[in-house]
Amino acid sequence: MHIIEIQLDKTHPKCPPSISADVPYMFDLKWSTHSRLKDVVQKFKKHLEKLQAFWSTLDDIDRSLWVVDPKQASPSVSYRQINMGNDCFIMLSINAFDPRSLPECRFIGSGPIVNLLRNRWRRNGKRWIKDKQFLENLKCLLETQLPIPPDVQKNEQQVECGICYAQSLPIDEELRHKSGTGTDYTCDNTSCKRAFHSICLVDWLRSITTTRQSFDVLFGSCPYCSEPVAVKIDSMKK
Repeated sequence: MHIIEIQLDKTHPKCPPSISADVPYMFDLKWSTHSRLKDVVQKFKKHLEKLQAFWSTLDDIDRSLWVVDPKQASPSVSYRQINMGNDCFIMLSINAFDPRSLPECRFIGSGPIVNLLRNRWRRNGKRWIKDKQFLENLKCLLETQLPIPPDVQKNEQQVECGICYAQSLPIDEELRHKSGTGTDYTCDNTSCKRAFHSICLVDWLRSITTTRQSFDVLFGSCPYCSEPVAVKIDSMKK
């Protein structure tokens, strides 16, 4: 529900009313002695329709990412501070006039992770495409897996890699598109079903003398059940 407050001047209807609402910006009110208050309400409704794309973008961010500020956002707030992990945060300011455009982004924190993400943002800025979903664009620019809210993490089954015992790979420039991603390979043995990062599995197979290689595929045995496994070497170099 959206509420508009209308205050009438004592010279009304000669002077336009004063209007306010909990929105990022107000519409231009064109007023004449022939104008009526119902015209103001109608313009406000049309204004709310224009803002739907803006609010939809913010809803996607709130639902899908680890937002730490604001805790309870009002409809007029256009920024979101997101926890990227490793004491790194990004502050996104969404353009209410053009919510699909490249947002302003400020990086908060110190250390190599912050510098890494900042450099990726600067380097990939031209890759932002308005026709793509906002979160897809964000993931493309930062070249990393976007952190989900803690309450979603608790509800979803978190799969640890059977080799490094971590759920996600570290954010690292050398890992390229694999940076920050979760497990992406599962043993086919239904009695095992152990999950791995393909990068970790490649490194482990290379350390085993019985591993065979055919073109860009390594063939070996699962570290847990010894059933055959096959993983592409170039899966981490794209």
